[in-house]
Amino acid sequence: MKTRSKPYDHQSLERRRRVLRWMIDEIAFRWLMRYGGAEGVQNVPKSGSAILMINHVAFVDPIVAMASLPRNIVPMAKVEAFKYPVWGIFPRLWQVIPVHRDEVDRAAIRMALNVLQAGEIILVAPEGTRSPALQQGREGVAYLGMKSGAPVVPTAILDSEGFPTLSPRRMRGPAARAQFGRPFRFVAPEGNPDRSLLRRMTDEALYQLAAMLPPERRGAYADLSNATTDTLEFV
Repeated sequence: MKTRSKPYDHQSLERRRRVLRWMIDEIAFRWLMRYGGAEGVQNVPKSGSAILMINHVAFVDPIVAMASLPRNIVPMAKVEAFKYPVWGIFPRLWQVIPVHRDEVDRAAIRMALNVLQAGEIILVAPEGTRSPALQQGREGVAYLGMKSGAPVVPTAILDSEGFPTLSPRRMRGPAARAQFGRPFRFVAPEGNPDRSLLRRMTDEALYQLAAMLPPERRGAYADLSNATTDTLEFV
């Protein structure tokens, strides 16, 4: 007999996540990195589902985004992150969504859709890996946005390179910060979009993120004159 996956229970994790957020604020941000705050927080819905779409330069990028909002969010992360010495315990305790990057991870997609259906926020790094400049995004963000109907909030993580660190010199340098852009929804024809349409939706979304980054971070989306918004509806 086929078993159903358990529905996502946000409330059962709230106390644990409050403790972990205290550790981020009082330990990580005090001793291992500098946090410079956030701009555009009003662009993130105060309630209901949403997808934060970030660029990914440093290990701490999801933590910067998570700490910038009053609401708890659920990141999607590569399964390897669960195996890091010491650090690996945090994604387990937070119940981050594990993703196998080299395959179409249907279990991760189901888990992400469950979280969105529960009216919560997920965090996605559409490149699937860390990179100093944007690489071509994978289509998962478009599929999740289209399937759930949740608004996507492009989220630029800035000046996070070099963190976490014990270097006094880096700690005196620029502080990591988050910038939340104008949210949008994907607009697609009835039924399941084909791969080419998902590709187009993804690229249009990534151009929105690229426009928020300094030129040297835009990578594959450096030429903003190629940006279109045919599959995006701003909210």
